[in-house]
Amino acid sequence: MPRRLTQTKSGTHQVLKNTSFESRVVSWLMQDGWQVFLPVLDNGHKTDILISDGPNYYRIQVKTIEATSEDQVIENKWVESNVDVIIFFARNSNWGYILPFFEETKRPLNHSSHRKFVQNKKDFLKEFHQL
Repeated sequence: MPRRLTQTKSGTHQVLKNTSFESRVVSWLMQDGWQVFLPVLDNGHKTDILISDGPNYYRIQVKTIEATSEDQVIENKWVESNVDVIIFFARNSNWGYILPFFEETKRPLNHSSHRKFVQNKKDFLKEFHQL
């Protein structure tokens, strides 16, 4: 049976974990019927995932946070981008939030326009469809 016998550097390990959250979103959206595209390079465009229903395209940014509470304030790093949706996953819990793009420089994660989900496909898609 395969076993990983090498050590993974901590920075690399964090990148692997963060990418795994992006892969979850890709999988869930594909299972929901979306066309999903992954940019070869998203440096400067702040787009991790591009989705389409055919005629329409939407840019998605996926972020992970070490959640201390759901009312923690997040900084808007997407003002100059064309991102439509930001998805936050709590690395140390089983919840996340789906945020439509917003203009303010800061906003609480649990703002009334943000959609909280439990980290599973059914709950994620239920909240994603509410955007």
